[in-house]
Amino acid sequence: MADHHDDSEYVHGQMDVHQQQHSYELFASLTKWSSLLTAVVLVFLVILTCTKLGWLTAVIAAVVVAAIGWTMLKKKPDAAH
Repeated sequence: MADHHDDSEYVHGQMDVHQQQHSYELFASLTKWSSLLTAVVLVFLVILTCTKLGWLTAVIAAVVVAAIGWTMLKKKPDAAH
């Protein structure tokens, strides 16, 4: 059966959550940058294979998407409190 534990040592709000915060920040960062990479690759491949614009246009469009994405996704400085 379930083992009953004494919860008298638990104090709400005093658990160290720094590792959890770091893990979440890493997950969020990897997600946003991998999404940008996916978008850049898709733009390149779609323009390259689905149009007759050529590889140079595909590269230029991919670089533009990457530059705009990097500008929008880069880490902003924290607001001073």
